[in-house]
Amino acid sequence: MAYQTFQQEYLQMPLITRAYTTASVLTTIAVQLDIITPFQLYFNPDLILYQYQVWRLVTNFLFFGTIGFNFLFNMIFTYRYCRMLEEGSFRGRTADFFFMFLFGGTLMMIFAYFVNLVFLGQAFTIMLVYVWSRRNPYVRMNFFGLLNFQAPYLPWVLFGFSLLLGNSVVVDLLGIAVGHIYYFLEDVFPEQPGGFKILKTPGILKWIFDAPPEDPNYAPLPEEDRPGGFRWGEGVRVGGGDEAANEGEAPEGEQRQ
Repeated sequence: MAYQTFQQEYLQMPLITRAYTTASVLTTIAVQLDIITPFQLYFNPDLILYQYQVWRLVTNFLFFGTIGFNFLFNMIFTYRYCRMLEEGSFRGRTADFFFMFLFGGTLMMIFAYFVNLVFLGQAFTIMLVYVWSRRNPYVRMNFFGLLNFQAPYLPWVLFGFSLLLGNSVVVDLLGIAVGHIYYFLEDVFPEQPGGFKILKTPGILKWIFDAPPEDPNYAPLPEEDRPGGFRWGEGVRVGGGDEAANEGEAPEGEQRQ
């Protein structure tokens, strides 16, 4: 029963969220089992350019450290906010969501080259949190039952929490910076006088991820006129259910290190 519940929940996850979280978990398990090592995964521009180890462009976002408390809560944040974005403001726009991944990841690697960061998964999570928080400004949050605030302050609360724990805050600042750049270019600048849309999802991504739009002039034949004469039951549009229950809810007591 528990396995069936997990399987059902897993299959209900939207495409990009399912792919990213699965790849992150499998990568961490592979490192834990000594199938691969972190040295084969980290971001190294020299190895990418001169030895053509192009997989490092992706794998540096998939490793969150060995299995433990820190990994668990990083994955909770990644899963939660990635899914809420994909089922919320990116609902029905999988190609646009994937393009945000490409844009954010590319920008992070450019910055990481100058600040000497080798694993960017945590910064990527902060980026997702930042974009979600700016698009849900009126959601009330609660941190450990002690601190109440509105969603746009969440990335800064996490930044302060990292500071209190003595962790490096460069990763958090990188995620916030890239998240803000994306939010400004996508949501703010186009709405300004004289503004225009800078980030445009390539057509090939829309062709891969998004279903073709329905023809507004298409009128299906009446059931009795269709070939074969069968009265098939009316179809239900796939994915037409309600928004995810957790969209817009205020998460309480979440932790992160």
